[in-house]
Amino acid sequence: MYGAGFAGIPFTGGWAPHPREVLKTGDHLRFAPACRRIGILERSNREESRMHPSVIGIVVLACTFAGVQLGMRLRSRLPDQHLSGDTRDTIKLGIGLVATVTALVLGLLTASAKSNFDAMDANVKRSAAGLLSLDRSLARYGPEAAEIRRQLKEAVAQRVDGVWQGGRSGTGAFDPSHSTQAIEHISTEIYRLAPGTDEQRVLKTRAVAAAESLLDTRWIIVAGTAAPVPVAFLAVLVLWLTVTFTTFGMLAPRSRTMVLVLFVCSLSVSGAIFLVLEMSSPFDGLISVSSAPMDYALSHMNK
Repeated sequence: MYGAGFAGIPFTGGWAPHPREVLKTGDHLRFAPACRRIGILERSNREESRMHPSVIGIVVLACTFAGVQLGMRLRSRLPDQHLSGDTRDTIKLGIGLVATVTALVLGLLTASAKSNFDAMDANVKRSAAGLLSLDRSLARYGPEAAEIRRQLKEAVAQRVDGVWQGGRSGTGAFDPSHSTQAIEHISTEIYRLAPGTDEQRVLKTRAVAAAESLLDTRWIIVAGTAAPVPVAFLAVLVLWLTVTFTTFGMLAPRSRTMVLVLFVCSLSVSGAIFLVLEMSSPFDGLISVSSAPMDYALSHMNK
């Protein structure tokens, strides 16, 4: 959710000299200054969210490879007739079905995560273009909009730092209700402009439309970042993989080469799930949406 703030940015111009963060505790809301305590909390949350894909990937690796070891032990203890002839063929057919379903589900999950990641990247570019359009419309309007432009650039700089650099510096924070009020405040300020010419009236209309478009894009991003992989779905997928690798261990001959091959297979599967979970959080982790469009927009604003 951290990355959703760039389209609904908290503006900290003259109208908000003392920014405050909203912390939810149970059913109560309490206000605290945006000080080091907030930075520590946000840094902790960001680090925790980045650690989840790595931890889950390690868990998948441990489960699948433990299944291989369990299968090899079962092979040495089961009577020969349990793993020969028709029994062996039936096991191969059954586990082949499970492996096919698992591969299909994992492929669909990867495609869905990649689609969501690409959508978030497109929304970032759309937001950057919208910010430049809004800034240029206000610039053409005249000196009456200079203060709005200054607040806009200051707020964009703050959000870019919070969204893309907050994971390292611990300064990022995102509050959906706060950011919504901020962009609505900017729209209100634009509405209050009193155009004196036909050109200013047209530019005011364009600026209002650009601000409303930014708000709409922000909600799309919020919805996209609030859809992680369900835990139950992930648990069932790990169970299928563990069963599959356990069967591999039962049917495979016990040798160092086979153990190494199956370990590499386990590592590959856990890596695939790690990538899916990383792409499911487009603004956090090792695989994240680029900030280049927003940096470009910021460098060309208020000029």
